[in-house]
Amino acid sequence: MSYSHLLLALSVVFIWGTNFVVIRWGLDGLPPFLFAALRFAFSALPWLLFIRRPAVPWHKLAAFGVLLGVGQFALLFLAIRADISPGLASLVIQIQVFFTIGLSLLALGERVRGYQLAGLVLALAGLALIALHLDATLTLKGLVLVIAAAFFWSCANLVVKTVGRVDMLGFMVWTSLFAAPPLLLLSWWMEGPQAIVQAVTHAGLGVWACVLWQALGNTLFGYGAWNWLLARHPAATVTPMALLVPVFGMGASALSLGESLPGWKLGAAALVLCGLGVIVLWPKARARLSAHPA
Repeated sequence: MSYSHLLLALSVVFIWGTNFVVIRWGLDGLPPFLFAALRFAFSALPWLLFIRRPAVPWHKLAAFGVLLGVGQFALLFLAIRADISPGLASLVIQIQVFFTIGLSLLALGERVRGYQLAGLVLALAGLALIALHLDATLTLKGLVLVIAAAFFWSCANLVVKTVGRVDMLGFMVWTSLFAAPPLLLLSWWMEGPQAIVQAVTHAGLGVWACVLWQALGNTLFGYGAWNWLLARHPAATVTPMALLVPVFGMGASALSLGESLPGWKLGAAALVLCGLGVIVLWPKARARLSAHPA
């Protein structure tokens, strides 16, 4: 990978990691379901007028949009509002890797590998350490909500695995069309029309900047650039970079929001990241050992 492509990958990972802080800022001016609805509305419009719909059945576009929008981000935004710090959320959400593996075993008949079990044990140890330190900045509700969000993210990943290689920028634009309406209905039902009107009319430039950053920076640029890189480099070269997402997430939360990083939190992060690292990096390491035996 060239230096320019490496910098592009790092910029995407940086955006995805620091985005958890942006979510926290946006929630100061918008209720969570409305915030999520606006994020996907601006991810769809006006871009679907200019970007062709990918060759994906409508029901799969709708399934991905609902799973990602309502399942993942509605729950994630709800959790970050008051029940979990952005840094920890950026770490716990990575459990989606293990849910994705489990669902693939059930739905696609894939076989579990020993290194995957080893990675799962490490990550679960990290989650257990987090669960032992519930306090005002991390409630059981917040932990459960983010784990549930990770599960729905993995369900969305399973949909992606069935569509094959498609234009992922177009895929994100057109699936966002199906995420925004149910989120808006959920906001209308749970948060109320009065809260919606008040939030929209009183939102300042900073809040709208957070919404646009979610839509343009995190969704369209992030996924577009990431899949551009995947089209030009082996997945084993690109995907390990995603391990830096919680590193940037926890670092940004500590620097901008003053989130503390005590030893237990760093230890939990090390366990979860080591578990993810085993899952992502072991196949590549094994291939190298097979190609160059001692």
